[in-house]
Formats: sequence, structure tokens, C-alpha cells
Amino acid sequence: MSEKPNTPLLDTIQAPADLKVLSDQQLSQLADELRAETISAVSETGGHLGAGLGVVELSVALHSVFNTPHDKLIWDVGHQCYPHKILTGRRDRIRTLRQKGGLSGFTKRSESAYDPFGAGHSSTSISAALGLAVARDLGGAPENGIGDTIAVIGDGSMSAGMAFEAMNNAGHLGKRMFVILNDNDMSIAPPVGALSSYLSRLYAEEPFQELKAAAKGAVGLLPGPLQEGARRAKEMVKSMTVGGTLFEELGFSYVGPIDGHDMDDLLAVLRTVKARATGPMLIHVITKKGKGYAPAETARDRGHATARFSVVTGKQEKTPSNAPSYTSVFGRALVDLAAKDDRICAVTAAMPDGTGLGLMAERYPSRTFDVGIAEQHGVTFAAGLAAGGMKPFCAMYSTFLQRGYDQIVHDVAIQRLPVRFAIDRAGLVGADGATHAGAFDIAFLANLPGFVIMAPADEAELLHMVTTAAGIDDGPSAIRYPRGEGVGLEMPETGKILEIGKGRIIRKGSRVAILSLGTRLQEVEAAADNLAALGIKPTIADARFAKPLDHGMILNLARNHEVLITIEEGSIGGFGSHVAQLLANNGVFDTGLKFRSMTLPDTFIDHANARDMYEFAGLAAVNIETTILQVLGISQIARSHA
Repeated sequence: MSEKPNTPLLDTIQAPADLKVLSDQQLSQLADELRAETISAVSETGGHLGAGLGVVELSVALHSVFNTPHDKLIWDVGHQCYPHKILTGRRDRIRTLRQKGGLSGFTKRSESAYDPFGAGHSSTSISAALGLAVARDLGGAPENGIGDTIAVIGDGSMSAGMAFEAMNNAGHLGKRMFVILNDNDMSIAPPVGALSSYLSRLYAEEPFQELKAAAKGAVGLLPGPLQEGARRAKEMVKSMTVGGTLFEELGFSYVGPIDGHDMDDLLAVLRTVKARATGPMLIHVITKKGKGYAPAETARDRGHATARFSVVTGKQEKTPSNAPSYTSVFGRALVDLAAKDDRICAVTAAMPDGTGLGLMAERYPSRTFDVGIAEQHGVTFAAGLAAGGMKPFCAMYSTFLQRGYDQIVHDVAIQRLPVRFAIDRAGLVGADGATHAGAFDIAFLANLPGFVIMAPADEAELLHMVTTAAGIDDGPSAIRYPRGEGVGLEMPETGKILEIGKGRIIRKGSRVAILSLGTRLQEVEAAADNLAALGIKPTIADARFAKPLDHGMILNLARNHEVLITIEEGSIGGFGSHVAQLLANNGVFDTGLKFRSMTLPDTFIDHANARDMYEFAGLAAVNIETTILQVLGISQIARSHA
């Protein structure tokens, strides 16, 4: 446990209204204390550190100038919202961040009135802020009203098409609203693309201090009535910051860039635009991710996501493991295949390290593409690569792949293009909670004709499935695998090609058959070991494929057992539903088979560690045992006396 910092001024803050009585100098002191408190809290809980440290001054300034929660402050993604939570009455719970029953690591409407719009995915804030602004002008929510709407969006998030769609619509509607472009030249991975270069030029072509001084001088002229001199000053700032042209063409008034760590600048600009804006306004703020904490500032990802750590050294407390992560197994397998086949390439959307493509990018940079936060484009780009004769692996988290679903249907599946989807973070992911859970990919992919969908039971199976996917050239395929370490198996040197649509029998038993898809197989085997004490020895099968199903194996299991249970780390409507359809079409239920499908429940599961989440979901070993006993009519009392 780290020693808590000395925060005399922060200790007096119970809500943003308390900031209104502070002087500008005190607000600067408050920012320093807020930064120290954020570092201290995250050192105990782990979480997203760097983004929050970059917006400490901005958080203080926004809550000081605007009247939240009447004014609606929307943080894009929410990685940077910890300082905001501390200022908005949640400091007493900040050391429960991302823990079971504690504060969410993102903004969450049900958690606080100061979180008017929940997040977890990027590039939604401008659309939401515009919707709130229109609702305000149409008389929505008359019981509490809506004041100004403010979206804080990073330069990485701004690269997504949705952000520009929202900007275009906002400019057309002309509603008063504010967009704070938090430009730290760093999203999760370094931002890529033309927009990033464009923003960089705004403060690279002229000495930044000169731009800052010009902006500050112009702002000093604005508080009085808008006179000709003030208009000339505004034009001077605009002419020096030529990049504002892009945003102004979209209908936004533009101010910036300004130093996001200079409280005087921030307060002056925000007070002025709040007093004078009549339509949509974009304020371009330059910040530094990880600001004020050396270990974060010097980290490759600027301290984006961290485990618990020592405040003094920055060293993270990670539990050692001899088992490789599924992500690293995929990354190494892909590099080995790419060494043998120069048509193999990789696409990801702003997550090269998170998806294991760092090594691929290092070894084969010309065949590795990070398209930025642009999943829709990434999927269709991969489809184009496939149409051109390449063998693309499109590596995305399950939760982010949802954003490219229309493209999966129209640009990949209908055209039967051999795009290979590597779906990381499948199933429940722990502290990131519902927004990042990979719950739905089986359901939304398995209903598409021509897809091959695989789910490994362990890291060796993942190696084989990556090898198998590389050889599928007649249509799309997907491999889904969880976050975290594998089982700890001895890994084969090379992968083997699996027969498409064929599962495997793990144990032979009687009466009960358990058909598992994915890494719940370890829980299934643990449950079977416990049931052996009651004389129940289930047959255990590993489906390997959610599509195509192994018809022969499944029908054989159903016809030779009293009970058939399917288990998957996915939602209702997935693997179990397809098995039930197969059984129904073949009249198996007419024989009296007792069938149960164990899936994630029909609810969004809040953040906790992964084991607790799976227990809540009813997919742990004890839940499997209980289900089998209930279906067989064996009471829990009999079990406890065994």
C-alpha cells in the first residue's frame, strides 16, 4: 500500500461547485494535488494511468469554468476520467477502481450524474454531445435541464470516421456545443495517418511558444464586447494556426492550439468561449500523456494501462507465469507463417501490441498495417488485400470488431473473401467490464454463411488454428481466444493443419456428454473430476469449431447419452443455439435427450476479476457440476454427503 499524498486543497473538494471559490493560483495547486492523488490511487488498483495524467489541468479547468452536471461533460472512451471522478464526489471510492463492486474504469451513467454518457469505445463523444445539445434546444429533460455540452476527444479517437460524421452534422446544425481536441500525439499506440501528421504540423511549423503567446494575447482582448479589434485578434490567431481551416470548413469555430498544462491559458480560453460561443466550437489543446510522472512519461505507451505499481519506482507488480499469453502465441505463430509465405500480412486498428502484432511489425513492417481507430475501414481494407491475392489476418479485440460488422457481412462474407479474423479478448475480460467483454462474436459471426469459426481450448490448439486459418483460401475464417495466459502446456515447435469442422473426444464416459467450445474446457475437466466421486463419469468433447459443426460427433454424443450439455464463453444465440438447431433438425429431441446450453447470461456483467465474473456468469466448474446434477435429478444433499 503506497503512502497517500498530502492534499490539503483537494481534501476540501466534495463536488465541482467547490472549485468556483478558488483563485486561479489555487486551481493550479489543486491540479498538482489531483495528479498526486491519481498516481497514488492507480498504484493500488492498476488501470489506465497515462491518459488521466495528461488531462489533470484540463479536468480542473473544465469543472471550474462550466457548471457540471447541468453542463454535460463527455469524456471520449473514458480512459482519462479518473481525475474527473475524484473531482465529482467519488474520491472516497477511487481506490476501488475496476474492482468488484467498485468504480468503473470508464464513465458510467448509473454511477454518477456527472457521467451524462457512458463510454468504453472511442469516437462517440461528439455525436453524444450533439444529441444532448439538440435535446436541450428541443426542450428535453425539463426536470433538470441541459446546459452546455462539452466533448473531450483525443487525437487518436478523432481519426475515426464516426467523429467526422458527427463534426459534419454538428457544423450543419449549428448548435452551441464545445469539442475539446485533446492532442497528445498518443492514443494507445502512437496515432497513425494523415490527420495525426496534420495536427503535428500545427505546432511544428511555428515555434509553439509563439503560438501560445499569440493565442493568449488574443484571448486577452475578448472578454469585453466583441469589437473590431477583437475580431482582428481572432483572425491573427487563426492565421497563425492554419490547421483550423479543416475544422472551420466543417462549420466549427476554431481556437488553438493552446498548452493543456498551462492553467492560465486554459482558464482564459474556456471562460472566453463559454461567454461568447453561439455555435459549435473546437478548442485544440496540446497535452502530454503521462504528464508529471516520470515512469509514465518515459514508457513506450506513456503508461496507458498498468498493473499495481510502486509510486517511487514505477515498477509494476505482475504475477509471474510460465505460460505464454494467448496474444503472444498468436503473434509468434503469425510471424513464423509470414517467414514462409510472403503473402501473409496483418491488419489491426490502433492495437498493434494489444493484439500481438508488435513482432510482426518489427520483422515485416511492409506487411503490417495499423489503420488507427477505424475498424470499419480495417475490415474492408483487409477484404481488399484478400481480393488482391494477399492472405490478411485482421487482428482486433472482439468488442472492437463489433464496430466493423456491416463490413464483415457485405465486404467479406457475401464476397467469400478469405480474410482471417484473429479475435482477441474473447469472453469476459475482467477489470474493463462490460464495454470490453467479447461476448457476442460467436453469435454475430456464426449466422453468416461460409464462415469458419474456431475457438482453442489451450495455447497449443491456438497455434494449430492459426496455421489452419492460413490455409483457408476459399472464404472467411475467425479464431477467438481469451485475454491472459494459457494453460502452461509444452508447445509444439510448429502448428498443424486441423480438419475443418472436426472436433475431438477428450474423455469417454457415459450418461452425460459435455461439449465444450473454447477455454472453459479446463473448468469442464475439473467438474468431471469432482463428479467422479459420485460415480458420474461424463464424456468430454472439444468442439474446436463453432462453424461448421462436427455433425457426426455431435449426433453421436446426443444419441448415446441421456444428457448433452454445451458450454461456451459467449452469449445466447451462439454455439449452443447452433447445436440445438442441428439436434432439432435431426429429430434427436424426440428420443428424450435432455439438453442444456451453458452460455453467458442475458445481462451485461460489471467489472471484477475474470474468475469472479465467470462464477457470476455460471460458467465455473461448480456451476457445471450443479447443472449436471440437476439434470440427472441428483440432489445437492446427496452430493454433499458423498
